[in-house]
Amino acid sequence: MARFEFARTLSKRSFWVRTLSIPVLLAAVIALSYFSSQVSNEADQKVQQSQFSIAVEDASGLVGPEVLRAAGAKIVVGKASGIEMVKRGQVDAFVYYPVGPAQHAVEVYAKDDGIINNAKYSAAASALLKAGVTAKLGGGEAVSLLQTPPDVSVVTYKDGQETKGFGRAVAPGLFLVLFYAVIVLLGNQMLTSTTEEKENRVIEMILTSVTARTIIVGKILSLVGLGIIQIVAILVPVLVGYFGFREVLNIPVLDLSQVSFAPWPIGVGAAIFLGGFLLFTGLLVAIGAAVPTAKEAGGFFAVAMILVFVPFYALGAIVTSPDQLVVKVMSFFPLTAPITLMLRNAVGNLSAGETAVGLVILYVTGALLMALAIRIFRFGSLEYARKLGIREILTRRA
Repeated sequence: MARFEFARTLSKRSFWVRTLSIPVLLAAVIALSYFSSQVSNEADQKVQQSQFSIAVEDASGLVGPEVLRAAGAKIVVGKASGIEMVKRGQVDAFVYYPVGPAQHAVEVYAKDDGIINNAKYSAAASALLKAGVTAKLGGGEAVSLLQTPPDVSVVTYKDGQETKGFGRAVAPGLFLVLFYAVIVLLGNQMLTSTTEEKENRVIEMILTSVTARTIIVGKILSLVGLGIIQIVAILVPVLVGYFGFREVLNIPVLDLSQVSFAPWPIGVGAAIFLGGFLLFTGLLVAIGAAVPTAKEAGGFFAVAMILVFVPFYALGAIVTSPDQLVVKVMSFFPLTAPITLMLRNAVGNLSAGETAVGLVILYVTGALLMALAIRIFRFGSLEYARKLGIREILTRRA
């Protein structure tokens, strides 16, 4: 059954269009981002290199006449006079530095040169003030440190061993990305996997030769195989882009020496991923088996996706305050547990006891939903015009 489902889906043109469209779209987005970045950088350079006349009144006394003369600025006495010079077109911009510019805004009056190009006036005003203050302080390392914060290297330890900082979240965090990819790519297929035969009216013939359990297990195994193919189809272009065009695309270098491959968080991440996959597969297949058509099943997919994304709305609390009640509830509520537990495992605030309880909830709930999906399919596969109720499913005898 699994081989039949796997081969049948692979032979469909829609499967390959859906699978290959994702890397194609990713490549298009990356190319568009690169093009936009190049255009933006060229525009910034043009703005920085553009020349314009400027007049200044320095009531603060922080800029100084030497700096203003070096910059080619006209020194003006009277704010009104400077504004009038701009209105008459005698200068492109007038900058007024008030007394105490730390408490009062520096005022700029200038000729309108477009939304983007107008940024050059405020940049010039800030640069003149910065140059004046630097000249008064006399430069040196202290001024340099105030202008540019130093690089800070942090080394942390846990139980006497050096930790990898953010690098320890990378490997277990990949299971979170993988889980989303599987649910997004296969979720709708899980939901509609049992409705096709019902709509084609061939389910009676199939059930004469195989049991409902065999059909459901076969479909799930085929979905796993199809998911692996889809993930490979996405990863290959990503790896080709990184190793073949990293410099062209200006992709940062991934330093694997800073990534932790500790076995415990990776093993926990894998166990949560498999439990979450089992749970959502059982849920979506059960829903698909309970409704008569793929159209009705599709209406439930949005609900399932919302449940998957809910933990991200509490990301701050999950990462920083794992003892909050809402985090505890989402950690152990079956439909939000996979994402919440994977996030907490990645950032390292999931205890061993919570891990054990969470995994038991995931696997027990997943097994119950699988059993429920098989029971629903057994009784609901021949229902073409109505949905089965929960009471009827649980009480009906074979």
